[in-house]
Amino acid sequence: MTLEVQHLDEIDSVAHRLLAEGRVQPVWLFEGDMGVGKTTLIKALCRALGVLNPVQSPTFSIVNEYTTHEGTPVYHFDCYRLRNEAEALDIGIEEYFDSGNYCFIEWPERVMALWPARYFQVRLTADNAGQRTVEATLVND
Repeated sequence: MTLEVQHLDEIDSVAHRLLAEGRVQPVWLFEGDMGVGKTTLIKALCRALGVLNPVQSPTFSIVNEYTTHEGTPVYHFDCYRLRNEAEALDIGIEEYFDSGNYCFIEWPERVMALWPARYFQVRLTADNAGQRTVEATLVND
């Protein structure tokens, strides 16, 4: 699935379309350059899921846990600051992946060896005019 985002006011619609496509897979890997909109898209996904907490990048905490209006946890990871995969194992990343709850992971390439066999891959790119392209694929290794 490929979606074009020309204006920020389209992001909630994009989030709903992604959830319809990737709802069967709780682990989502977000790839893209710094500043391309990964966190902004995750905020929109959390709104669509009914998350009650403020959503912000977990750059320093590595993982944030949010709760939906139904009481379901949603986990948001930012692996940018991890020096190695051992640090991800120390925070229990595999247990989060195995929880069956949504896990939205920014900078997943830092923990590539720990990716589950099944995940929803979301790639974001931006052109010089600021238009974003969101490519999403369900991966079953």
